[in-house]
Amino acid sequence: MILPSMIFKVVTAGDGDVGKTTMLQVYVEGKFSFDTKMTIGSDIFHKKLTIKEGNTVSLQLWDFGGQKRFRFLLDKFVKGASGAFLMYDLTSQDSFNNLPEWVSIIRKFDPNIPILLLGSKYDLKDSIKVDNENALEFVEEFKLSGFYKTSSKTGYNINEVFEILTHLMIDYKGLAAVNKSIQI
Repeated sequence: MILPSMIFKVVTAGDGDVGKTTMLQVYVEGKFSFDTKMTIGSDIFHKKLTIKEGNTVSLQLWDFGGQKRFRFLLDKFVKGASGAFLMYDLTSQDSFNNLPEWVSIIRKFDPNIPILLLGSKYDLKDSIKVDNENALEFVEEFKLSGFYKTSSKTGYNINEVFEILTHLMIDYKGLAAVNKSIQI
């Protein structure tokens, strides 16, 4: 059965320098760059996924600027989102401590939106400052959909978290019959 194309708006939020833009570039363009520029306000990436029987899912990936001076813009950008990545840098306790503010921004229009917590820069294992226990407690306290460590540099878990979030959004939107046949 051919279904209409599904379009999901996905927001990527977290402090500046946690690796949001780099992760999106690796996922969409397939390349890692040490030379990313600060996102001002937001930027948008697109990725189309083919699912079983020729059906497609289009992801609009909104990259939020993490600096405090841009946060007043973000309330308007999050409206209509179907899912979100909430990112922090595993080597930065401050980026983890600021996550509650990001949760409230993401959930402004939909308190039940699926959110995956991503601890970035997993390739810097010797410098990790935020342990798994703290991240898992945060997921439970804020009722997030899961926690994953990622590395844009090595590609660790990058494709997987997008697949997981896509499944969560399909289920959340009541498209469970489609989700059973999804092959990304």
